Amino acid sequence: MRINWKPFVLSLAVLLILFPFVYLVFLSLASEWRFPDVWPSYLGLRNWQTVFDSETGLLQSFLSSLVISLSVAVFSTASGFLISKSVFYHPKRKTLTLLAYFPYILSPVVFAACLSFFFLKMGLFGNMTGVVVAQFIIAFPYALLFFSSFWNEKVKNYEDLVATLGGNKWQAYTKVLLPLAKGLILICFFQTFLISWFEYGLTSIIGIGKVQTLTIKVFLFIKEANYYYGALSCCLLIFPPVVLLYFNKRYVFKKLV
Repeated sequence: MRINWKPFVLSLAVLLILFPFVYLVFLSLASEWRFPDVWPSYLGLRNWQTVFDSETGLLQSFLSSLVISLSVAVFSTASGFLISKSVFYHPKRKTLTLLAYFPYILSPVVFAACLSFFFLKMGLFGNMTGVVVAQFIIAFPYALLFFSSFWNEKVKNYEDLVATLGGNKWQAYTKVLLPLAKGLILICFFQTFLISWFEYGLTSIIGIGKVQTLTIKVFLFIKEANYYYGALSCCLLIFPPVVLLYFNKRYVFKKLV
């Protein structure tokens, strides 16, 4: 009799994937768990109640991360879509596309150190606006490269058809280009949001500790050996990407398929 290992292997794979997330939630509910105790002495919502306390600053960090990521995602997606069209029709398209890879040559920390002098001169050091601008510098090239595959001769023919029928540029965008690129725009928005949401190197250098996003908080709690608050921060950090993944699969991916 031949044994079918496929269900067992799949179950094991699912358990291995879910284990870190389940353990993070469990650790966020625990406290005073010391070796050699097998079970924590307290298991409840006491850590989660501190989210709303000003002492930990977790709620403020969550809101700051949300504002920064939404700003970066909106600006980089909109500008990436509009400017990628100009780049595609430019005679030096290959050179301009190659330059878009420049921010990814250096590590984020080194890149932020190179930018810090200019940010200091412009008064963008240590504030939320500076962090948004710094993250935009790495999210915008991604959006530019992402939309480069959208523009082609077929799309150009659609634009020419609108112009031939008497339509203007605004009508070409609202009636043809944006409906065609709707799925890609949503995916790019999700991707740039995630780039900003998990960004650490630029934020730590440009924010100089004054702008404490959730990623900064996670590292601070781990450095303080406060694993319970670190796990709690990780749970808050994971929540928006999970929501975006659900909406992406539920409303975007099905329509594209």
